[in-house]
Formats: sequence, structure tokens, C-alpha cells
Amino acid sequence: MARPLLLSCESVSKTYGTRSLFDDLSLGLFEGDQAGLVGPNGSGKSTLLKILAGVTTPDGGARSLRGGVRLGYVPQDPVFADDLTVAEVLTAALPDVDEDDRPGRIAQALGRAGFADGHASVDALSGGWKKRLAIARELAAAPDVLLMDEPTNHLDVEGILWLESVLSERARACLIVSHDRYFLEHVATRMLELNRAYPAGVFETDGSYSEFLARRDAFLRGQAAYQESLANTVRREIEWLRRGAKARSTKAKGRIKEAGRLIEELEDSRARGVTATAGIDFTASQRRTRRLLVARGLTKSLGGRQLVSHLDLVISPGTRVGLIGPNGSGKTTLLNLLAGELSPDAGEIERADGLRVVRFEQERGGLDPDQSLRRALAPEGDSVAWRGRSVHVASWAKRFLFRPEQLEVPVGRLSGGEQARILIARLMREPADLLILDEPTNDLDIPTLEVLEDSLAEFDGALVLVTHDRFMLERVSTVILALDGLGGATTFADYSQWEAARSTAAPTPRKTTEKPPERERARPRRLGYREQREWDGMEQAILDAEGAVEARQREAEDPAIVSDPTALQQRYAALDAARAEVDRLYARWAELEDKSGSSR
Repeated sequence: MARPLLLSCESVSKTYGTRSLFDDLSLGLFEGDQAGLVGPNGSGKSTLLKILAGVTTPDGGARSLRGGVRLGYVPQDPVFADDLTVAEVLTAALPDVDEDDRPGRIAQALGRAGFADGHASVDALSGGWKKRLAIARELAAAPDVLLMDEPTNHLDVEGILWLESVLSERARACLIVSHDRYFLEHVATRMLELNRAYPAGVFETDGSYSEFLARRDAFLRGQAAYQESLANTVRREIEWLRRGAKARSTKAKGRIKEAGRLIEELEDSRARGVTATAGIDFTASQRRTRRLLVARGLTKSLGGRQLVSHLDLVISPGTRVGLIGPNGSGKTTLLNLLAGELSPDAGEIERADGLRVVRFEQERGGLDPDQSLRRALAPEGDSVAWRGRSVHVASWAKRFLFRPEQLEVPVGRLSGGEQARILIARLMREPADLLILDEPTNDLDIPTLEVLEDSLAEFDGALVLVTHDRFMLERVSTVILALDGLGGATTFADYSQWEAARSTAAPTPRKTTEKPPERERARPRRLGYREQREWDGMEQAILDAEGAVEARQREAEDPAIVSDPTALQQRYAALDAARAEVDRLYARWAELEDKSGSSR
């Protein structure tokens, strides 16, 4: 049975200035779709999402929304009115909800998005919590179709995992622009790529992101083989034409016309097949100092909260630290300490003489929106110095995928990905002992991410990297430093080890109908009497605790209290406490199991 079409665009086109983003583009979003949309920077992904959301009008073609379908849209950079609280933002998103039901809906949205205080000022929120609020604002209105533009930008890893769980249970369909490959792999059941390399301007396939990659590669190989065959045919036709073909017969006229069509098709295919990637190549200073930076007992508090406590850290050439932790846990504070822009409350940092630190800041404060691209790339003239030679600004701009006609465009009119490439171009000109990068992946397309990863992996100096891109953390980091926001810091060999430790510490609660797996339980010799009794009753204790979770869940969803925000918040708090008890029991079970297993 065919799935209902909820949202579509037919033969749409959009041009900015003299540049065409896409022409005659058609696609549809069907019931049940969890679609990911990828494509190079500048291909028009955000513009297409705005057209589908009804925010932007296409130059040609039409956008259609099925009658009665509610649509939600989370832009790349959400904007909130001044001086509002979190609860007021959610209230404004529910104008059509009955006043008696509205408080309950707001309390529910606050709880599920993780906001502890609905009276908090939006202006005081971090970038990650503002993004959470933007998502919660759209989800509160219960949309049938949800459109999201780079929703993982500014979210920490915990926030991304929250978003993954939210998308698994909300909306009849969603379309998400994202460059986060782990996120797409876990969320998408259908993939689309917007790219002029494809004859229709878009390539789409059902399945996960990894399945999309395999099918796309197969398609491109087939297209390359067809292009080669077409080139051979054109070569033969050109040779025939050069021998002096005379268009005297109908057959000859037809062959000449067909030869012209084939030549045009080949030229079009070759033009579409031209792809460029940014030439990112960071310059190391080649310093061979054994220890570039040593932190001993590093301690720092801000606003009465201890963010770093007695941290010891040694950074040498080749060390690549992946720094992770919840929003507000102190990642940027630690970067400021390492860069020397902030002094510790206690402890010391010893830096190698003349240590050269190059830093990428998340907020991109170093960019003047009114400055031209030419001046942003080459502040002192029409050339830049790189690795001892002079490079003309036009060539330097081309290396970072900018076109000559963009050189006079103000930086403020460039996309987020283009602005990120400007900052990376600046960093590349500075030889560095230590690179400190705070969310360099925001807004970058996937091809540029892959080039950035290659450069960081081959960089001879040291690196401290903050990113929510789990694929990059896995590939680039030689050590993971995880902050807990309470002053604690734990090191892991890689991202996978951190993820495994996190799963062990907070396993997903199981359904009460699922009995914990039977284990061979020879009586352990190293468990005390009380521990043995606890071990023997652990399965039943877990089943009882999971039963309590289901009971608290039913209480939280009771329609009778949906209009009582105080009662609703109390019941969600009880539900969280019940889930925490299940997590504690599983962790304790694992602890006893390890202890007993060591005696066998």
C-alpha cells in the first residue's frame, strides 16, 4: 500500500544573483520518512528546507503541503524574542492549544527537553541549550512533519543522543539537514543528496547513511562507466564528421544531429562530474620538544561552580586530545586555561619556550561581517604568505572552494560553512606547535569534514579538539578527556571506550516483560555474606524496579493531571528517580558480577 505524500516540491528552482542553486528539482516526503539531506556547502540545502517550510518562495515550480498536516521547522540559527523565559517561548508556540491544557503541555515539553527551570532567561542559555529550546518549541506543537537544519550544531554529545531518542518517537515524518555522520547513521531511514553531479540534481535511496554511501558509490561508478562509453562514441562520431560527412541524405542529417546531442550530453556530464574539495593542510612548526605543555593540579571555578579540579595533563607532539562533556561542563574554560587566556585558581601550567598556539574559536568572533572575503583572506594585500611562498588571494580563495566572483562579497552574506572555511584558511597560514580547535566542524559539509580529518590526523604537532562530531573524535583523537561538569575529568583511550563506559554507567532501562539474562552463577568465593544475598536477589530487584518505572510512566501520562503543571513535574521527577534506581541496580549487578567473576 502506497504511503501518503505529506510534503513535496515540484520542479522548483532558486537563483541568488547570477548563481543558480538548483533547477527543476522535485522531491517528496512521505508518511514514516526519517530522511537525511546532505550535500556540498552552497548546494542549497538550507534554501530548499526554507522552501519546503514555506519561509522562502522558489523562483519557479511549486511547494505542496497535504491538507491538515502540521509542519514544524527548526532553522540553523534559531532566533528568540528578547527578554523571554524558556516557558514563555514554549507558550508562544502553542497559540491554538486550549488554555486549560497549555500548562500541562508546557510542563511536559520542559521535562522531556531536560529543562529544570522554565523561568530561566533565554538570554542566559548556552548555544546548546538554545538549540534544545528551538527543538522543544517545535515539538511542543506536535507537528506531523518536522524540518530541521543542522540540529546537532552546538549540542553536546548528550544532547545529540537526546535528539536521537526524541526523533524515534515524534512526528509522522522528518527531513533533517546534517553533516553529523554518526547521527545520520542512527536516525535516517532514507537519504537524499543535493548535488549537481547527479542528472536530476538529487540522489536518493532508502536505508541508513552507510547504505546510502554504498549505493551512491555504485551509482557514480556506473555513471563514470557510462561517461567513458559516451566519450568513446563521441570520439568515433567526431572522426566521422572530420572525414567530411555531407548532410545530403536524411540518414546523414540525423547522424550529424545525434552527434551534436551526444557531444552536449558528454560536456554536461563532465561539467556535473567536476567536484572540488578544500585544500586543508595545517602547518606544524616541526618543534621536537618532548613536552609542549604540562598542567599540574589545574583547578578552576566560575560562577561558584568548580569546572576543573586537580587536573594533570601532558601534551607532546603527536598528542591529539578529544575533549568532551555536557554543555556547561567547562570545555571552553579548559581551552582558555591551556591557551593562557585564563588563569587557574590553583595548580600550574608549564609551557615550552616560545610555544606557538593557534586557536579556532566556536563563536567566530574574529570575523567582521562587513569585511569583504578578499580582505578576510588577505588583510595586507592581494597575496598571502604560506610555507615561505606568496600565493595570490584568488588562488588562495579557490583552495577553500570560493569562486572569483565571491571575493568582494561581505563575509556576513556568506554561509556558516563558508565562514568556517575562512577561519581555517587563516589558521593554516600560522605554523603551530599546538592547535586548539573549539567546534571547527559546525556548518562544514561532509567532503570538507573528511579533508579536515585527514589534515588533523597527519598534523605533526599537538591538538586539543572540542567537537560534537563523534566520527571525527573516533578517527582523530589519541586520547579522550571527558569532563563531568563537577570538576572531575577521566581519560579514555578512544571515543568507543568512553561510549562503552557511559553505557555501563547508565544502561537503557529494559521492559519489565524482559527477564534479565540468565547467568551461570557458581557461588563466588570473594563475595561476603551480605553481597551474596544481594547478588541472589538482584534479578528480582531489577524486575521490581522496572515495574516501578512502568507505573511511574503511567502516572506521568495520566490525562487527569495534564493541566496541572506542578503535579506533572512531580510525576516526571518520580519517573526520573525510578529510572535512576534501575540504572543503579544494573551498575551494582555489573560490579558484583565482576567481583565474583574474578574469583573463578
